[in-house]
Amino acid sequence: MSRTGRFSTAIRDYARRQIEHLGNADIVVGIPSYYSDESLPHVIQMVAEGLDHFYPERKSLIIIADGGSTDDSREVAHNVDLHHFNIDVLVTIYRGIAGKGSAFRAIFEAAKYLRAPAVALFDSDLKSIKPGWVRNILDPILNGYDFVAPDYSRYKFDGTITNTIAYNLTRALYGVNIRQPIGGDFGLSSLMVNHCLNQDVWDTDIAKFGVDIWLTITAITGNFRICQAKLGAKIHGAKDPAADLGPMFREVVGTIFNLLGSNQTYLEKVKETINTPIFGESIGEEPESFEVKLEPLKEYFRIGYKNFGSVWANIIEEEDYNTIKKLALSKSLKKFDLPTETWVRIVYCYAAYFCRAERQRFKILDTLIPLYNARVASLIMILREKSQAEAEEYYDGQAQAFESLRGYLIDLLKNNNMSS
Repeated sequence: MSRTGRFSTAIRDYARRQIEHLGNADIVVGIPSYYSDESLPHVIQMVAEGLDHFYPERKSLIIIADGGSTDDSREVAHNVDLHHFNIDVLVTIYRGIAGKGSAFRAIFEAAKYLRAPAVALFDSDLKSIKPGWVRNILDPILNGYDFVAPDYSRYKFDGTITNTIAYNLTRALYGVNIRQPIGGDFGLSSLMVNHCLNQDVWDTDIAKFGVDIWLTITAITGNFRICQAKLGAKIHGAKDPAADLGPMFREVVGTIFNLLGSNQTYLEKVKETINTPIFGESIGEEPESFEVKLEPLKEYFRIGYKNFGSVWANIIEEEDYNTIKKLALSKSLKKFDLPTETWVRIVYCYAAYFCRAERQRFKILDTLIPLYNARVASLIMILREKSQAEAEEYYDGQAQAFESLRGYLIDLLKNNNMSS
């Protein structure tokens, strides 16, 4: 889009006029929001303080891209007192499919028009954000990197979708070690922003909530310069792994599986894993431990076996199904273990099955959720007496297991192509 052209439907006319009035910016910080009236003012304040302290000579814009919240999100955003900062703020409702991806699109379009060399994205529900996070995310971009992923300090049972699937698949299949590929707080160069805008995804599910993992994988497959930034603990509401993570699971895992087909040629060329550089130091408090409700995870799995056992038998290897069956029927409360290699093969079988299924893909994905719950329960049993460092060492070993079996998935995907 030229600077004289009109924005796409992601940006409304009143917001477009304000952006055109600004003309240009050195830094754009986007905050996607939706029903965030309690946390949003703090995020805006911390971002403004970070921009003012670390980049006082640069022209900065903070954009709150709201999803049409009917709480007071936009009102409280307007009322944050930033008069003592030389920073512009735009509060707008984005257009398009409801979701975080559409918010990103609006932010990216604004940044492109303003020719901003650096863009940062921060979640609106962050309780632990500090002004230093702004520097840690933006400094690498201003020094030549194209994509910055967050590296949080997280409690060993926080981020279960990351720890069981997202981290492992990103590392094993795409050959890049990014510990928090769905973190939500990112930095992007103008080159990366323009590349993202040119992708034909903004009318798909990626415009909803699969956008975080899509950004990470797009940075990898686009051969952009990638690094990670230390941030500190990510505190943002409920953490219990036994809570209903179904919608998030479908969005994240569904996006990863969807991308396998279009990226298969890339996947086949990956030979080793690259460790991306990590910059900065953790800022803020250390992650707090929290209680985990183990029994609901086990019960969800057992109910899943009753409802989906025949589906599992059709998708996964016979030896792995027998392991699952034995686990589901076991009366022991002390020995609950879904082995790592069994879990890896299950994920890879589901990925291949998902790719060759033409209909009801997400109903198929729903049948994986009880198995995911079983794996989370196993991790809790294995790691509950372990230190944070020991848990992280275990997660690294799990990722290596995914790497060692990556050829198994590549073969399954090739077989899909041969049978289609």
